[in-house]
Amino acid sequence: MAMKKKPVTGMKDILPREMEIRDYVIGQIKETYKTFGFSGMETPCVEHIENLSSNQGGENEKLIFKVLKRGDKLTSAVSRVTEENMDVLADCGLRYDLTLPLSRYYAGNANDLPSPFKALQIGNVWRADRPQRGRYRQFMQCDIDILGEPTILAEIELITATTTLLGKIGFEKFTIRLNNRKMLKAMAAYSGFEEKDYDNIFITLDKMDKIGLEGVAVELEEMGYPKENVEKYLALFEKTGSGIEGVRFLKDILGDCLEAGVAQDLETIMASVDAVKAADFKIIFDPTLVRGMSYYTGPIFEISMDEFGGSVGGGGRYDEMIGRFTGQNTPACGFSIGFERIVMLLLERDYQVPGTGEKTVYLVEKNMPQDKMLVILQKANEGRREGRQINIAIMKKNKKFQKEQLLKEGYTAFEEFFVDRMQQ
Repeated sequence: MAMKKKPVTGMKDILPREMEIRDYVIGQIKETYKTFGFSGMETPCVEHIENLSSNQGGENEKLIFKVLKRGDKLTSAVSRVTEENMDVLADCGLRYDLTLPLSRYYAGNANDLPSPFKALQIGNVWRADRPQRGRYRQFMQCDIDILGEPTILAEIELITATTTLLGKIGFEKFTIRLNNRKMLKAMAAYSGFEEKDYDNIFITLDKMDKIGLEGVAVELEEMGYPKENVEKYLALFEKTGSGIEGVRFLKDILGDCLEAGVAQDLETIMASVDAVKAADFKIIFDPTLVRGMSYYTGPIFEISMDEFGGSVGGGGRYDEMIGRFTGQNTPACGFSIGFERIVMLLLERDYQVPGTGEKTVYLVEKNMPQDKMLVILQKANEGRREGRQINIAIMKKNKKFQKEQLLKEGYTAFEEFFVDRMQQ
């Protein structure tokens, strides 16, 4: 049977041009977040299946790449498996995000970590999703999280740090969309929905950008919710603006349904981020923003870019997840960058990594004598010590095509060395 050249569906090989941009962006991520006090850390790519299936990951729990048990444990599980109980075959799986592993990490290591702990984690995650533009089954995430900080200083720092990073790598005129899960719940309660129905309502609301208000109304009514509740609910979205005035409008109309301080926190986050921003973007209140993960408990936010046509990052507060491990809730808030989408957009722009300097190729004729080759090697090393990028390659018969390929790799200067004469 012939070996397959293509990677597994939903995964990709990374060519040198993209790798150069990825390395640069990772460097900027580490450098920028370090100035905000974040420390690097790492967790394993494989997690316990019980953790991954704990009803914290929303729709992602349907996309887990599960790992079969091994040896006698697998043999025993096979004898007990049924169509309704296939999960007995697996005892772990590939992580679908970095937040749940971080929560487990903190629960087990809190005594050895500062408080609050400002974590930076970069790593691959896996989801058995349908591949499409900017979406893969294996992809890199970059997360910053602040654990142990109960105030909205955490949200302000996370948004400020991430927008600063985006500005440094050339992004502008993007939008930070902001909401609060408590605001979502208050709007549902005000409209007459029962708490047990909130998650299903929010799943439908999350489709607003795809199906519009009318589509949301039709779907909610088809789910059996009273028409008067649906109309009252959707009227709130029609009347609410996207600035601080929208927050104030909902604060007034929702009354006792809205927990005290929620509206003021949103106002403070928006005003603070806008006052200290180091990039060209706007921050808006978006009452339709849901975020798919059920573990969010407070403010939530996303980065939207018109050139992508959707979100390229997001996060929020998840004060109850660490408590699932320890029995005691711990304030936690995080922001995840859509690393793969950021890199894709930079590639589409033909982004040139700054500060790389001129890239030179020494083209050496075949069968160059040892003594002359030594001179070339020494010259190359002298240039490298000066900080230049120098690649030594054997000259091919089709030198024109060879140079064209090297130009695509970013090489702009060529020096040629021949056996019978050392000329450039």
